[in-house]
Amino acid sequence: MDKRYWLIGGVSGAVLALAGTRMVWNTAVKAQTPKRIPVERKPAMPYQDIEFLSDGLRIQGWFIPSKIQEDQQHPTDHNTIKDPTDHMDSTTSAPLMIIAHGWGSNRSRVLRYIEPLWEAGYALLMYDARSHGHSEPIEAPSAYTFRDDILAALDYAVHIPEIDPQRIGVLGHSMGGLGTILSLPYGLPVRAVITDSMPAQFESVLEAEFKRRGLPLFPMANIIPRIWFYRSHISLKEYQQKNTVFSINEARKEADLPILMIHSRGDAFIPPTELEFVMGQVTPPIETLFVDTNGHSSSQKDPHFWAKVLPFLDEHVKHAQPRTKAITQSPIVNKTTAKKMNIRVWKSPISWLKSVNEKASATDN
Repeated sequence: MDKRYWLIGGVSGAVLALAGTRMVWNTAVKAQTPKRIPVERKPAMPYQDIEFLSDGLRIQGWFIPSKIQEDQQHPTDHNTIKDPTDHMDSTTSAPLMIIAHGWGSNRSRVLRYIEPLWEAGYALLMYDARSHGHSEPIEAPSAYTFRDDILAALDYAVHIPEIDPQRIGVLGHSMGGLGTILSLPYGLPVRAVITDSMPAQFESVLEAEFKRRGLPLFPMANIIPRIWFYRSHISLKEYQQKNTVFSINEARKEADLPILMIHSRGDAFIPPTELEFVMGQVTPPIETLFVDTNGHSSSQKDPHFWAKVLPFLDEHVKHAQPRTKAITQSPIVNKTTAKKMNIRVWKSPISWLKSVNEKASATDN
């Protein structure tokens, strides 16, 4: 009888352990699946619906020609543009700002940035990251998929006829900012980067998502991240080593890329200490701005935001001088090396790299 009880107890324990493991796994998967928020608003100015691919999946977005180009053409229809080349002035190429939204957001949620930029003469490109808005889903979204999506957006942007591929900037909010920073070691062909309310440390991303989901940090914080990294095929050790500080410092070894990082002192979701963390470790120092607004998505409401952002972009993007040399291409790696180093394998040469280098060569001549 005793053996029977032990057997029953062992089986019951195994069933409970399996159920518990399954519950934790499902919780991790749910926490790694951003809530789909519909694209409820559209730009107030003329725009074009666009689509491009990121790792074979369709990304949906908008392209907004610059105000100057629109004023030259005097469009009669203030709705969507059928084809961007239909109204193009071949003698005019505009500077472009790419806007990258954050986790659990979409392109309509970052429309708050575009009017001052558009009025200042910038064309705009906005898109839904994979598993967000109207773009196709991916099994395990992460900061690295945000990184790959910004690279794919640049690949698309440099081929827009109205755009000057040598005058492109990126503004990334929250996870969109982190994805942009993680893409810097790839020789990102942009003239300036702005981040707003960006998480800089994995622990902050973890804490913010647990807060959003109402999950206890203990003991889940020791288990769920391992599931996240396993599902994303990412090494936690490599992620910690090749963090935001590494990406910024590595990218600026070749050139002093202008970076402006902004954070609100009233951000209770991603605390302003994240920016202080970066400030204490990057070399040389980057430009920073602390604003005084409440919430995670309201920095642009502070007058100091645009007073800093617009002159910064005018200097480094709108009035940027032609490149005097081609961009140094990242070394080619095979799939095995890429998996170990968390490096995305691109076909060589990358299309945007080829485009920018051709223009740089023409400038040299």
